[in-house]
Amino acid sequence: MEPELTDGISRDHKKALRKSLLFTAIGVAALAGLLLISMLRARGRADIAGGQRHAWFDVSSSSFSNGNQIPARLTCRGANLSPAVEFSARPAGTKSFAIVMDDADSPFGYVHWLVYDIPGDAVEVAEGASSEKKLPAGATEGVSSADTNGYTGPCPPGNRTHRYVIRIYALETGLSLLPGMSKRQLAAAVEGHVLAEGRLTGLYGGGN
Repeated sequence: MEPELTDGISRDHKKALRKSLLFTAIGVAALAGLLLISMLRARGRADIAGGQRHAWFDVSSSSFSNGNQIPARLTCRGANLSPAVEFSARPAGTKSFAIVMDDADSPFGYVHWLVYDIPGDAVEVAEGASSEKKLPAGATEGVSSADTNGYTGPCPPGNRTHRYVIRIYALETGLSLLPGMSKRQLAAAVEGHVLAEGRLTGLYGGGN
């Protein structure tokens, strides 16, 4: 017996067509979801001066050496002290500094520390300055991914070591921002004002 035709198309053909369209829609939705996740991950870990032409300058920390382990006192397993950041070799024309500390290995990026309006004549932010409320005069802190103003120490889940990147921006202007700015708001404020950038990376996790 011939398959029943409806408008010249068999029922079996219509079922197969619907199934094909359904699978296509699912595939497109899955691809869109993956692209969105990728974009969110990139945005969360992004350098706020990305795409801007700027120089680089040397920074250091007496709390840990660049590329080495972050001591427990700076983490959730210790006193949760903010790290020292030294930047004595500031570029000419610097009016203020901003600091951003991110977890580079968090799936969507995790902001641990935002500081801005650090005076241009400052040479350091001392260890514990955030937790002990001893930031340079005039400096202000933004909101971390823990939804609190100020420093939130590394506290990675599991046994994998994470990379924590501290970026220091020398700016040609003072920002005069209110406390509690987000990373996105800070990125908008520094756009076009970055003279130079310094960077430190510390490691934590994996059974530290």
